[in-house]
Amino acid sequence: MSSEQGELDLFDLRILNALSRDGRMSITDLSSLIGLSKTPCQVRLRRLIDEGYIEGFHARINHRKLGRDHIAFAEVKLSDTRETALCEFNAAVRKIPEVEECHMIAGRIDYLLKVRTSDIRRYRQVLGEKISSLPHVASTSTAVAMESVKEGGL
Repeated sequence: MSSEQGELDLFDLRILNALSRDGRMSITDLSSLIGLSKTPCQVRLRRLIDEGYIEGFHARINHRKLGRDHIAFAEVKLSDTRETALCEFNAAVRKIPEVEECHMIAGRIDYLLKVRTSDIRRYRQVLGEKISSLPHVASTSTAVAMESVKEGGL
């Protein structure tokens, strides 16, 4: 696999895969898992971080325990898709904490938002008071997740 910074080999890919599943893995466990001694594994890990392949390490949150396990996907159509309007929408949507992900889409809609709330009533409130009032929103449509089969990772 080629990249702007250079080539990733099988060991690099194994490191990325292992850390995507367990970002707290010790270097000893990581080196054992991928089949390298500690020092070369540490050097590779540092290079992957320095070159931007690894952007950070995050905790996987149990949203059910926090009472935030309701997931809805809001499809958003904008009234204006010129660059200025897109920038205004992007800046505003980043400020809504319930929007976990926001993707610009090529197709019949302009954006797909993953929204996490406590329940459908709270989602309805977020949709009506926050999402629908974002700059240049013409219409929205919602799909509610019944079950999360896979989230995050490779």
